[in-house]
Amino acid sequence: MMVSWPQNTNPQIDTELYICRLPHMPRRRPSPQTRAVYSLFLESPGDWIHGYDISSRLGIASGTLYPILMRLSDQGHLEAKWTESPTPGRPPRHIYRLTAAGKGWAVTALAERHQPEMRRVEGLA
Repeated sequence: MMVSWPQNTNPQIDTELYICRLPHMPRRRPSPQTRAVYSLFLESPGDWIHGYDISSRLGIASGTLYPILMRLSDQGHLEAKWTESPTPGRPPRHIYRLTAAGKGWAVTALAERHQPEMRRVEGLA
């Protein structure tokens, strides 16, 4: 059986694309690396920390850490600013600190770690 769609008589509809976004997407559980970053900031929530210090303290590679820091900053969980390096001749660096909103998210993210995860069991529907 062949299904045919009626011809569109409105040329404007043919040239416009409507992208539908779901208003309330379920929030994903933070990764272990993101929870580690939150945990580090909760140790001293008002302190500024630079990315290299976070990387060395947590053992997270820069290719993983900096996207996390940018995402948390974009979401308003971290405040970021440039500062001069304490070592003369070195370039300025980004430093970060937890915002009030970020503190709430961090506490929630760390509390979720203790909740059991639902896992799919093979052979079940």
